[in-house]
Amino acid sequence: MCLAIPGKVLSINSDSAPVMGEVSFAGVKKNICLEWVPEVKVGEYVIVHVGFAISTVDETEAEETLRMLKEMGDLAGDLPPEEPFGPEMN
Repeated sequence: MCLAIPGKVLSINSDSAPVMGEVSFAGVKKNICLEWVPEVKVGEYVIVHVGFAISTVDETEAEETLRMLKEMGDLAGDLPPEEPFGPEMN
């Protein structure tokens, strides 16, 4: 399963090729390719997949998505561990 997550653009380096920027994912900062979202500005949110910003998103939607992802992570801690190959393979 692939997952794209929202992050807040902290800085943009327009001098690099491709255009790169520092993006924060709930406090975790990563250098992300911003080449595909040339309209993005510092302080805005982008949807990121495998190191590439693929679209912009408004702050409300980004925060709601991050809240839901956190809830999913919290719920995952309550689930029993998965068997690596399913019960029929053990």
